Amino acid sequence: MKVFDLDMIRAAYAQMPAKVDAARKLLGHPLTLAEKILYSHLSDQLPSQPYERGKSYVDFNPDRVAMQDATAQMALLQFMSAGRKKTAVPSTVHCDHLIQAKFGAEADLKTANDANKEVYDFLASVSNKYGIGFWKPGAGIIHQVVLENYAFPGGMMIGTDSHTPNAGGLGMVAIGVGGADAVDVMAGMPWELKWPKLIGVKLTGKLSGWTSAKDVILKVAGILTVKGGTGAIVEYFGPGANNISCTGKGTICNMGAEIGATTSVFGYDEKMEEYLRGTGRDAVADEANKIKAYLTADPEVYAEPEKYFDQLIEIDLSTLEPHINGPFTPDLATPVSQFAQVAKEKGWPLKLEVGLIGSCTNSSYEDISRAASVARQALDKKLEVKSEYTVTPGSEMVRYTVERDGFLSIFEKIGGVVLANACGPCIGQWARHNAEKGEPNSIMTSFNRNFAKRNDGNPNTHGFVASPEIVTAYAVAGRLDFNPLTDTLINKDGEAVKLDEPQGIDFPPQGFAVEDNGYVEPAADGSAIEVAVDPSSTRLQLLAPFAKWHGDDFNQMHLLIKAKGKCTTDHISMAGPWLRYRGHLENIAQNTLTGAVNYFNEKTNSVLNQLSGQYVPVPEAAKDYREAGTGSIVVGDENYGEGSSREHAAMQPRFLGVRVVLVKSFARIHETNLKKQGMLALTFADKADYDKIREDDRISVLGLKEFAPGKPLTVRLHHSDGSTEDFPANHTYNENQIEWFRAGSALNLIKEKQMMA
Repeated sequence: MKVFDLDMIRAAYAQMPAKVDAARKLLGHPLTLAEKILYSHLSDQLPSQPYERGKSYVDFNPDRVAMQDATAQMALLQFMSAGRKKTAVPSTVHCDHLIQAKFGAEADLKTANDANKEVYDFLASVSNKYGIGFWKPGAGIIHQVVLENYAFPGGMMIGTDSHTPNAGGLGMVAIGVGGADAVDVMAGMPWELKWPKLIGVKLTGKLSGWTSAKDVILKVAGILTVKGGTGAIVEYFGPGANNISCTGKGTICNMGAEIGATTSVFGYDEKMEEYLRGTGRDAVADEANKIKAYLTADPEVYAEPEKYFDQLIEIDLSTLEPHINGPFTPDLATPVSQFAQVAKEKGWPLKLEVGLIGSCTNSSYEDISRAASVARQALDKKLEVKSEYTVTPGSEMVRYTVERDGFLSIFEKIGGVVLANACGPCIGQWARHNAEKGEPNSIMTSFNRNFAKRNDGNPNTHGFVASPEIVTAYAVAGRLDFNPLTDTLINKDGEAVKLDEPQGIDFPPQGFAVEDNGYVEPAADGSAIEVAVDPSSTRLQLLAPFAKWHGDDFNQMHLLIKAKGKCTTDHISMAGPWLRYRGHLENIAQNTLTGAVNYFNEKTNSVLNQLSGQYVPVPEAAKDYREAGTGSIVVGDENYGEGSSREHAAMQPRFLGVRVVLVKSFARIHETNLKKQGMLALTFADKADYDKIREDDRISVLGLKEFAPGKPLTVRLHHSDGSTEDFPANHTYNENQIEWFRAGSALNLIKEKQMMA
């Protein structure tokens, strides 16, 4: 196996001890692992005063960038205009999002290669030209491939996918970002982040029986909710953490995105060393061992964690029950012992239609082996599997190895369908039969998200999230009113049989193997490579710069929509069939905010067009306001922009003339994405002011000529009865971000600096 970027890793490790020691002296106390990694990746010299958690904006130099194919299109279209010949840091593209699950791995991959040829060719040629590693369709899901090949303890990376924190399972601060952030780093610019708060999760005891690493994060999500981790790094530690496999740690960190955390991380330990060596990276393990003390928190921190973390959670793994989270939100956590009763009380559809395992969250060898042990029991105990069942391997290396070791054949014998090494149903890339009927039904997955319409486009599909082994057990039973830990099932011979505890192993006894891992090395010199985009393409479109700020207040904007309740990036820019347009801003803008619920009529994709007086689709109203020259404003509720890192959710409204997004609170990545695209991201100083906004209001934002850090702006409502109301709106812009706003976007500013260099 190839060891990537070893010289870069050695150089990082050579500098880390001195930087950490200096930071410890500056702070005057022992350091958490998160602090060690953050301070050792500062873009500037060590400050004279410690950075303030949750307040200081700080520039960093990440070690690498990873992009998946859906978001890479827009990121690379932006990078092409940045004026560089090669990326400044090691970067990769992973083709995992555009493969639709329908028939099975072989047929679906062939269809994807045909249907997406234009996009794959574009990504391959851009990667080849600019020195970017390219992972072909079928190579695997970005986060699993990164864990197997690129993640290293103590490193920092950013990725254009919200589940980039998966690499925290290998001791890395890995943060999901929008494509514009990736462009900054690939262009050699510093990357900005508000210094995170720190949440400590102390794990004691040891996992056993049906309980797995997945249940740790399902429990944490229930404690913190979908916004409880916002602006914070979650650091896991304790004797329980040391007992969890590296891939299990990855599962926990991966789903930290569901609590809004900036990222999650574990300290370097024997399990990580085993994983590095098991995936052919002995040289990286050897280097890490030389500075082992710097790749975990100082001992005093874990001895008295309440002194060093802003919030502390303790979980005893020995008493932790398996959990099932959902439906419709990943933080509705129910212990398996209570699940059947709760399902009945809530009126959830009790018949389980489909069980789906795998994805970037749970597709390791350990996950597959544990699920296979349950599936094996169904065969041995003569149980008929009542639900449909699918398996999504995380990478070609995992798929090849589990096929060699006989696990895939077990799944196939119980009626399972092995899908391509891709995201598939996890992100709505699932051609599910009859989903368009919209009938209420239940599915259970080992994925990470379960928002309405997320998996199959059906708003009435109740999606539940659990570990692969729990999903498999419920698929065997075919019902939600079942507890695999205590209940029996009737087999084909009429006998009552009980499933035994799942068994699994971290690593394949014969080691990992693969024939073609799907990696394509870029050209050493790509200067002669041409990247062509067909002007008539419906999939790709070269970008035109957004206009600079006109220098005045935003006056009398039309209200586009007042969104009610949960408004995730899926509501703002749906995935599923719309993924095909992720490289064509004009086309994908046609889905803008079509999933958001209009406060005034409780409908989706139906807003009052103030120019015509008619109710129309959201994108239609936005275009009319744009063409009228007034622009528009979006008003939202709590945690607006929760979910995926997709910057399309910011670029599309910007393209359609939305100038301001005013909400009760933002999800971190989305707020940054709005800023990057030159928009105003504002929050109500008094959340009750949300109620003042009427359907036919014209809205102004005043004070932009004096726009400054920490200084609120004024929102003026122009009601149709001629009256006006003013109230303050807060923002978190610093001087640099205000320059993005004035320039029209962060990319416009990068271009200016490249031209001046």
